[in-house]
Amino acid sequence: MAKVLLLNGSPRANGCTATALDEMVKVFNEEGIETEIIQVGNKNIRGCVACGYCGKNGKCVVDDLVNEVAPKFEEADGLVVGSPVYYASPNGTILSFMDRLFYSTSFSKHFKVGAAVVSARRGGNTASFDVLNKYFTISGMPVASSTYWNQVHGFSSEDVKKDLEGLQTMRNLARNMSFMIKAFADAKEKYGLPEVERGSFTSFGDGK
Repeated sequence: MAKVLLLNGSPRANGCTATALDEMVKVFNEEGIETEIIQVGNKNIRGCVACGYCGKNGKCVVDDLVNEVAPKFEEADGLVVGSPVYYASPNGTILSFMDRLFYSTSFSKHFKVGAAVVSARRGGNTASFDVLNKYFTISGMPVASSTYWNQVHGFSSEDVKKDLEGLQTMRNLARNMSFMIKAFADAKEKYGLPEVERGSFTSFGDGK
């Protein structure tokens, strides 16, 4: 069975972001997709310190939730990253988590489906949405879209439940993501995944 991991970057386990993710889970269940929500935003997650430990040992030097989630991410077919908006950017905790999760894992993320979900009282959604999507697009992960940008509005979970268009956007996002996961699995069996070139690594080390 296909599986999607959903990361809640909010410190509130049952807040606005969780309400959006829960709406997606309902659809994933209908589509026969297994799900797991992982609470990230209330954990003590430090940022990457570029020590190089992961390159030699295959995991982050800080043995916390990042190393716990890494094998689940490797097995998953899709990843949803949800975050509240803090100063027109995702929560700092989820950013530290994503930096370390993506950098410390050497397995291929090619054609795992990614989706970003953001919540805000009013503004800053699209800027935060853009930041989160860059983790997917640098990793060969197709990005799932919906009928509007993947965002909900509200100051509380009860507010988000009144955002009917936002919840509709979440349901359509989950349906699109489910379709992509199933379609890619079929195509992989029929055609195989596209070749990935890795030979060039341009750093202009000669200073020219």
